[in-house]
Amino acid sequence: MLQIAEIRENKDAFAIALQKRNIDALPLLESAIAVDENRRSLQGQLDETLAKSNKLSKEIGMLFKSGKAAEANELKSQTADLKESSKQLGEQLNAAVEELQNILYTIPNIPQDSVPAGNSDEDNEVISEHGEIPNLHEGAKPHWELVKDYDIIDFELGNKITGAGFPVYKKKGARLQRALINYFLDKNTAAGYEEMQVPHLVNEASGYGTGQLPDKEGQMYHVGVDDLYLIPTGEVPITNIYRDRILENKDFPIKMTGYTPCFRREAGSYGSDVRGLNRLHQFDKVEILRIEHPENSDAALDNMVSHVQEILEELELPYRILRLCGGDLGFTSTLTYDFEVYSTAQDKWLEVSSVSNFKAFQANRLKLRYRSGEKGTELAHTLNGSSLALPRILASILENFQVEGGIKIPKVLIPYCGFDTID
Repeated sequence: MLQIAEIRENKDAFAIALQKRNIDALPLLESAIAVDENRRSLQGQLDETLAKSNKLSKEIGMLFKSGKAAEANELKSQTADLKESSKQLGEQLNAAVEELQNILYTIPNIPQDSVPAGNSDEDNEVISEHGEIPNLHEGAKPHWELVKDYDIIDFELGNKITGAGFPVYKKKGARLQRALINYFLDKNTAAGYEEMQVPHLVNEASGYGTGQLPDKEGQMYHVGVDDLYLIPTGEVPITNIYRDRILENKDFPIKMTGYTPCFRREAGSYGSDVRGLNRLHQFDKVEILRIEHPENSDAALDNMVSHVQEILEELELPYRILRLCGGDLGFTSTLTYDFEVYSTAQDKWLEVSSVSNFKAFQANRLKLRYRSGEKGTELAHTLNGSSLALPRILASILENFQVEGGIKIPKVLIPYCGFDTID
């Protein structure tokens, strides 16, 4: 979330910047400032009342020591009044703090200047395109038909076991899925990312820490009995490793990667865009995350983008990079680059990765700081990227590498699969 001190200093500039997200944030910003002024006033009154109470307690103690019990007892009635006042002020202060927190939770991150204006994904800016779109043989099929032909993914069986959006991977389909996960992790660890295995359920504090709560609550599966959430992305548990931490300059950069299944309700998702592997309720994803000194986070984002590019080029998939417009920018992000691969059989681009810089937005929620010498502590910067999300990568491989009578495996994956063709 945004820092209230920065909101006070930059209210008008923030309101203008947030217009890129197509929201009128000025009333929210002004409300936050008003609540904070009340909070600061209450804090001052409470501090003054407690100081008076402490001073009076010392005077009473001195009077008792001096044998002036009558005078001491007269003052004790005043301490009772002060204690009651401090109790009431404390309750009002806690309510003001909670009210301010709830307002700040609803204000998204400030888009960077380079973020284009726009209302939806149609307004995202294409930065570059790479690779050649293959010419498929006559009669080429989309992946949801190919997986039936070769019996490698069973959507109906997943629907029987759980419901729509929970496929069962079989035979060479399961081995290809595992090969992709291992390949992604090997690429990431070779680039200096430390592998983490983390829980797949998180508590409410973790959801708030990375900004999924309250913004994405409706998309998350909630285990009510235990008040836990199935993770929508590995970003949540991995980033929360560093919640409530104070780092030293020597700790930077912190680079982490991890494989997790991801769970998203995706309420209201219907139509051709969600056929087959295009959109699932449970899917596998490998993440890369970085915690950086604020001076280095922009360069770190560029490095992460280059890393994802290298993976897609090794997979021999045609892809393009987009800079997301304000209307399509995630709640916590200040700048996001999306990667899309071209699905030849579907004749469409499929998003396979988002790489984002959150700057201090998540760190403020996480209370993730670093020591900065004379200034005391300051907020670190956090970044996250998919490296990569598997369903659409798998769909693109199946479709783009199909030939008559089979599906070829990208060269880089053959050592991981143990086979070079699905037939």
